[in-house]
Amino acid sequence: MNKFATSSSVEYEKFFHSKIPLITLVVCMLVPFIGGFFMFVLKNPDFAERLGFISKKAQLIGTADWPSYLSLLAQAISIGGLIVFGFIMSWIFGREYSDRTIKDLLALPISRHMVVLAKFVVAVCWCLILSIFVLALGLLVGIMVNIPGWSQEIIVQGITIYGVCATLTILVSTPVAFVASIGQGYLSPLGFMIFTLVLAQIVTVAGYGRFFPWAIPTLASGAAGNGSFIVLAGISLTILLLTSAIGLISTMLWWRYADQH
Repeated sequence: MNKFATSSSVEYEKFFHSKIPLITLVVCMLVPFIGGFFMFVLKNPDFAERLGFISKKAQLIGTADWPSYLSLLAQAISIGGLIVFGFIMSWIFGREYSDRTIKDLLALPISRHMVVLAKFVVAVCWCLILSIFVLALGLLVGIMVNIPGWSQEIIVQGITIYGVCATLTILVSTPVAFVASIGQGYLSPLGFMIFTLVLAQIVTVAGYGRFFPWAIPTLASGAAGNGSFIVLAGISLTILLLTSAIGLISTMLWWRYADQH
């Protein structure tokens, strides 16, 4: 247990001494402000008419009320989270190969499984922090814009859906770590993230999104017009959890048994 704490502490220091936390924080900060701007446009038709094309884009997210705004945040964390969370995973695991520190890391008197788990702990913790930050800032922006339709029931439901979507997106990001380990760098996992994001949109349009793990968080957010928690029943949740477990276990096995040169 002491070795795991030490390994986690080391990974924590490496991660937070890099620019990745700041970069991901700034990127995530844009989401609530963009959503708040759309709500402001919908609340002010005259202003929207002067902007023209922005008005048409804003109409895509519905009306200016809290349910639409919270739904927008949930969709953003479901879709954008695949990129941001995947980027975090790819950096934490791929940097050891890019910086040529993998041999030094594996030579330490610490179990490789423990090293992998420590990396996952740091990645998941930061993804959770980013998710909470986006939600908190989103609520603040919504209050500042004075979005109508506030009620305790709506806010609790919106926060619950957002939390579920964020958790599912984090869980389905574990295979990125495996791809980063196999590809020994950043490019392979970045390509994998783009591929899964594009394929998720295609599969969802085809009507089979509930069977594709990277499309399930988006469906849970209600982006496709489905009930938010309907897709979480039965096979969809099983597929997503199985994908997450495969990503975690595969990464651990790769670091344990693959030849490291």
